[in-house]
Amino acid sequence: MARSLDGLTLAPVADQAPGQVGTRTRFAYREQDGTVWADYAGGDVVRGHLVGTREGDRIDFRYVQLGRDGTTSSGHCVSDVVALPDGRIRLVETWEWESQPGSGTSVVEELGA
Repeated sequence: MARSLDGLTLAPVADQAPGQVGTRTRFAYREQDGTVWADYAGGDVVRGHLVGTREGDRIDFRYVQLGRDGTTSSGHCVSDVVALPDGRIRLVETWEWESQPGSGTSVVEELGA
């Protein structure tokens, strides 16, 4: 199993559609006893929160966010936790909006020291 996400800052490796998470978004992760949560902001996202559970190297969570345009959105995501050769963490994510149409995949990685 890859190491804990607790205290890590991760960022997307590519931009999503306008008004969504992008390369300027930063996720501040916490993890304790199988529970995972994070606050995130940056780019088109004013504020976002996620909460879920981790079993092994799989995270299942729900997220809500406020966009710069004043809209709120929510969805569901399942992420695979991958340990990179340099020791950093990568999350390979499959997500789906629940408040609007849309779904996709994304990758976020731990920022280097």
